[in-house]
Amino acid sequence: MQMLVAIIVGVLDRLSTWSRARKRAVVFAMDLALLVLSIWIAFSLRVGQWELASEPIRMLLAAGLALMVPIFWSAGVYNTIFRYAGVGMMRTLAPAFSVYTAAMFGVFMVYGFAGIPRTMGLLQPLTFFLLVVGSRIAARYFFIDILDRGTIKGEIRRVLIYGAGRAGQQLASSIRSDPQMQTVGFIDDDKRLAGQRLDGDRVFASNELERVISNGKVTDILLAMPGASRHVQRKILEKLRPHNVKVKTLPRTRDIVDGQVSLSDIRPVEIEDLLGREPIRPNELLLGRTIVGKTVLVTGAGGSIGSELCRQALKNGASRLLLLDQNEFALYSIDDELRSAQIEKEEPQCEVVALLGSVCDDERLKFIFSNFDIDTVFHAAAYKHVPLVEANPLEGARNNIAGTMKVMTTAHGAKVKHFTLVSTDKAVRPTNVMGATKRAAELVVQAYAEHQNEMCCSMVRFGNVLGSSGSVVPRFKAQIEKGGPITLTDKDITRFFMTIPEAANLVIQSAGMARGGEVFLLDMGQPIKIYDLARTMIELSGLKVCDDANPDGDIAITEIGLRPGEKLFEELLISEEAKATNHPRIFMAHEQFLPWQEMQAIVNDLCLIRDQAALIDLLQSTVPEFAFQNGSKAVNSPS
Repeated sequence: MQMLVAIIVGVLDRLSTWSRARKRAVVFAMDLALLVLSIWIAFSLRVGQWELASEPIRMLLAAGLALMVPIFWSAGVYNTIFRYAGVGMMRTLAPAFSVYTAAMFGVFMVYGFAGIPRTMGLLQPLTFFLLVVGSRIAARYFFIDILDRGTIKGEIRRVLIYGAGRAGQQLASSIRSDPQMQTVGFIDDDKRLAGQRLDGDRVFASNELERVISNGKVTDILLAMPGASRHVQRKILEKLRPHNVKVKTLPRTRDIVDGQVSLSDIRPVEIEDLLGREPIRPNELLLGRTIVGKTVLVTGAGGSIGSELCRQALKNGASRLLLLDQNEFALYSIDDELRSAQIEKEEPQCEVVALLGSVCDDERLKFIFSNFDIDTVFHAAAYKHVPLVEANPLEGARNNIAGTMKVMTTAHGAKVKHFTLVSTDKAVRPTNVMGATKRAAELVVQAYAEHQNEMCCSMVRFGNVLGSSGSVVPRFKAQIEKGGPITLTDKDITRFFMTIPEAANLVIQSAGMARGGEVFLLDMGQPIKIYDLARTMIELSGLKVCDDANPDGDIAITEIGLRPGEKLFEELLISEEAKATNHPRIFMAHEQFLPWQEMQAIVNDLCLIRDQAALIDLLQSTVPEFAFQNGSKAVNSPS
């Protein structure tokens, strides 16, 4: 038996190297043979005895050839890739056979010939159709299941699909064309489907999950529920965590544009799938108030939040979008993306202008604000990585504090209507230089909002965003791919998380409701324990955590200690309870701040400081709640 399989594999392997034209000729010759065979079978079944070379047989063959050749070629039957016969193949064969059957029906059943039973007009096309379809399915089996699977050297992934709906069915069909994957069956929460079969694969109830994974030797579970809410998906993911299988999912329904599902749509489970947080439909009035028909400047346009602010400003109808960043590659990337989006996605027409420059460069800022009639500024430019700013405090303070003042005052001089500072939860009772500089930047904006009433100044404070350059999520992914260990600073550390699109969307809506001087706080949901996040990412990758309870696990989680200035818990408020706004995820606080003249003097002193100790003293006097942790080694130029 093994020798026979080896011979078949050898023959098929040789056939697979033939040219496309040669393969097409072989398929055409096989169809001609099947045409002859179908006439023999149909006629012999009809008359009750074998007839192979009689006059009626020759007449049927002549008519069949005269009709089949032009119909099949014009229908594109021989343009189909033979080895991947499936639903697409049926879409090609069905119209070809419909025309062929209609022609044979007209010739032999309506018109008729002596010696040929009229029923041959239907019986022969049906027999021919069954033989051709059978040949295509057999070819697919030999090429995929014998040739491809027989030559695969790696592991064949055994896949269980969670969701027996339309998306699951399409996904299973796509898997059948991949020789490295094999479908075990479906899991579905609908108990009425248990025990039934979908395209030959059995549907199991969700309470059979553990048994199916064990008995079926499942290696991967694919979530095929693009329409399910994040809350439902989170509950399912929690159920799958202990089973040591790799979990992937389909994007949400609105992201599958053409309604078709294939393996290319499958993606790894993302942390946002685990949050169970449903997005809220934005208030279009608030979105448009500072965007629609406006000239919008985004500083730090190449960063995580800045780039998403640019995308949403483009999408929501800005007439001109100015991108300011000092990082050339980051600026090029977002500029190229936005221009491509206008062409490919037919985004609203908007003039996009990429501007290289620093927010600390007075002359550059004056040039920008004097040459563009700017309506709205989103100030997202900041040095935000805690360890880097801790090691370079002078540069961090100049960029985050002095840079904010320069952008804001220059904007006011150019009669800009709205200025919004993008802040951080690390500004609340800061323990690091970065957080203290961001709180000082807030004080600058609050003081200036009180000092004048021509430009509406506000700030928006929120926590970590998923997928940003400083987020733990991409770092954990990279560490898992390398085989570990995952390193985290402390097992008890917690953080708030929000997706980048949601954060940027709420920043724009906050600007729309600002009247001047507000500190807007975004509802970040519940804080997440970073250790639990690391465990979940390991387990949903199909691996086991290596710890004292399981020393033979795959990936260890190692504590490396808190970094200088790092806190176990982040906060969003300083001195008072947040007040609700007319948006369920945006809150507001009015906090204590210094007079504008005093803040001016502080920033002027800051620009003259060349010593780290003097800077820390200035920050502590400006931000009294700043609890400096002296553990970092500063790396500052004397200039």
